[in-house]
Amino acid sequence: MDLVRNETSSRLASPIVELRRYTLKPGQRETLITLFDQEFVETQEATGMTVIGQFRDLDRPDMFVWLRGFEDMESRKDALTAFYGGPVWAKHRDAANATMIDSDDVLLLKPAWRRAGFDLSGRKRPTTSEAENRSQDCHLDVIVEISIHHLRPGMEAGFAERFQAEAAPQLVANGVQLLGAFVSEHAENTFPRLPVRAGENVFIAVLGFDDETAHARYSVALAASCGTLQADRTKPAETLRLTPTARSLLR
Repeated sequence: MDLVRNETSSRLASPIVELRRYTLKPGQRETLITLFDQEFVETQEATGMTVIGQFRDLDRPDMFVWLRGFEDMESRKDALTAFYGGPVWAKHRDAANATMIDSDDVLLLKPAWRRAGFDLSGRKRPTTSEAENRSQDCHLDVIVEISIHHLRPGMEAGFAERFQAEAAPQLVANGVQLLGAFVSEHAENTFPRLPVRAGENVFIAVLGFDDETAHARYSVALAASCGTLQADRTKPAETLRLTPTARSLLR
């Protein structure tokens, strides 16, 4: 199977993706979400990156998870240099950093197969005012689940191929949306000011569920298909159960 890095349809977002997990100080997640959704969405995208999704972790009340994407590693360098050297970050960085214990848990990823990236066509991000008007509706019925499979070196392509052939059809049959599938991008970090977890070998599936019933069906499908997917893993998969913020594009 040919794993592509930059070949995507124009309907697909971001051949390079960062999965970012922030551990926050107790009680500070809503403070960061408000600041992020108001100040750090359009201003990051103005530099050329895509803010794909922002999420609350349903099982970890002090964790904020988000995804952003880039066209390639060079444009990543340019976009991050522009944003973190710009006036918006300078104005708000102290307030953002004050909410955080750790912001270095970052995985650098690329699509696991052709057209495995996020399809964001037709999605419209609510404006800040629209999000405020909908603040009472936190979309808790919508779940985005990210499963992180830690693999032995060199096993990403084979694992992705088996997942696409065996697990993906089971997911679709049980009403699960496979929003995206990714493997580690091993290119050198082009913006070393922000660390990434170098040396990781992962496969990541991003799944969408309309409700808990769909999530329960998925659990059955996963049990039926996980046998051949376990051999290449170095430890049990990590699972993130997430719900999108009001301004998340991926939902």
